[in-house]
Amino acid sequence: EPSLYTVKALLILDSLGQRLLAKYYDGTFPTAKEQAAFERSIFSKTHRAGGEIACLEGLTVVYRSSVDLFFYVVGGCQENELMLSAVLACLLDALGHLLRKEVEKRWLLDNMEGTFLVVDEIVDRGVILESDPQQVIQRLSLR
Repeated sequence: EPSLYTVKALLILDSLGQRLLAKYYDGTFPTAKEQAAFERSIFSKTHRAGGEIACLEGLTVVYRSSVDLFFYVVGGCQENELMLSAVLACLLDALGHLLRKEVEKRWLLDNMEGTFLVVDEIVDRGVILESDPQQVIQRLSLR
């Protein structure tokens, strides 16, 4: 059992539940078909809910919506919800800083490369590297 904080997946879905960005970090959902089924399931359970945390298929899911997007961080059932929430907040804050306003689908699609860089600065192979958006922004500005 790893002692580092980890995530199983990081997802960004549009307002219809379609995948815009998905990074799966372990073998929980090994095939594209299983990933798509999980994404449909997670979206159907959260797109109308006002909460920020859900338990789904034995996983802890923290999520938030922004304009026309849904952001998800998925961890194991034993994972610390506060740490998963910090990853989600870091992702939204870092992307919001790059955009200088709330993140929306059109901007995300136009800046997918930058979005992947932000995600990769926060999580690497499932291990949470950073939860401070200022550190992420600083690292990206050095590139």
